[in-house]
Amino acid sequence: MAYLLTTLSLVLSILLSALIIPRILVVAYRKKLFDIPNERKVHDGIIPRLGGISFVPTILFSLSFVTGLRYLIGFEIAENRLHFIIPEFFFLICGLTLLYLSGIKDDLVGLRYRTKFFIQILAASMFPLAGLWINNLYGLAGIHELSPYIGIPFTMLMTVFIINAINLIDGIDGLASGLSIIALSVLGSLYLYDNQWVYAMFAFSALGTLLPFFYYNVFGKADRCTKIFMGDTGSLTLGYMLAFLTISYATVNPQIHPYFEGAIIVAFAPLIVPAFDVFRVMLIRARNHKPLFIADRNHIHHKCLDMGFNLRRSMICILTMALSFSIINIVLAFVINNNILFLADIIVWIGLNLWFDKIRDQKSTE
Repeated sequence: MAYLLTTLSLVLSILLSALIIPRILVVAYRKKLFDIPNERKVHDGIIPRLGGISFVPTILFSLSFVTGLRYLIGFEIAENRLHFIIPEFFFLICGLTLLYLSGIKDDLVGLRYRTKFFIQILAASMFPLAGLWINNLYGLAGIHELSPYIGIPFTMLMTVFIINAINLIDGIDGLASGLSIIALSVLGSLYLYDNQWVYAMFAFSALGTLLPFFYYNVFGKADRCTKIFMGDTGSLTLGYMLAFLTISYATVNPQIHPYFEGAIIVAFAPLIVPAFDVFRVMLIRARNHKPLFIADRNHIHHKCLDMGFNLRRSMICILTMALSFSIINIVLAFVINNNILFLADIIVWIGLNLWFDKIRDQKSTE
């Protein structure tokens, strides 16, 4: 029954998203709400960027409907788990609301980055308020248990980092949504494996919302008025939901799921590509004495484009990397020490970037 309800949440989200997105396109074109190309952006033509406003309502409707249906048929959530689930999801909705509203304002009229950053910190504080914070590093750098004085700020930092990682990598068609689809599929499957049905339904509700959007974003045509971007409304809320699912899985709580030494590696594995890419870009900006949050052309997708790849091939290349990192880390987490595996991820990432730089430099001299 649990698998059936999880599937229902996925299907319901797909149907709702497929119904809503075409109507957003109609409103956007009638009101002329477009994303205008500039020297940094890689798209041509005027394209609406309000696709993300469908995400949160669709996900919450699907999750609420299926959860209500669970209780109607007598498949109730265990009381010992409700003690944790209720505050986590209520505060999650609070944080999503903050980011959703600020994202809409940013997509429509713009929003100063300091204001956005403050709202992100405020949203990140919702997790510790719910009792959700990273309380164990599972031996990374020799650290195991974390005190609240370290774990809570670290959790807020990681939440803001993940939000911005998804936001900043949203540079070419299908990239942010594709990476999120991979992450949600992996995390949702992990929660299913651990019989954490509510978290799994949430992950697959989000996945279902993204699938129709991915189709319109990648295969839609601007000249036929069928192409759409997610905008900050979508990328900020997606990042926040991924942060929630990742941190929840990495948190040690025996009453929710059993202790697993590789949990922190497995939880963060689907986010290696956006997280490592943003960290690398931040280091480059700091080294060049440039503002850390001013957009540039140093991201991994810009490298792929400079290597001669088209938009579609660049997207496929990066998504393949993300899926490979996820699968390999999940498999090896059962047999390899967390420190060795994390170090190997860093070495592989550096090696790939050096290889890409070499190809790009050769291409530029031709």
